[in-house]
Amino acid sequence: MKQIVVKDTVDMLHKIKTIEKEIMDLKLSVLKKLTPSGKRVIKLKGILKDVNITNEDIASAKKSLYSKTEI
Repeated sequence: MKQIVVKDTVDMLHKIKTIEKEIMDLKLSVLKKLTPSGKRVIKLKGILKDVNITNEDIASAKKSLYSKTEI
């Protein structure tokens, strides 16, 4: 009986090791897809310099953006 438990434990550890490897491979493939493709990043810092946005502007934008939803 004790030998069966040891074998089951070894099998379980092997399965866990396999799952860990598959997860690592999945992480690497996702990271490869998320890396920048070499395109230049356009920064928008300062694009709204000297622009005053009021609460009414925000309310109007929300109303037009969410007109078909209940927000």
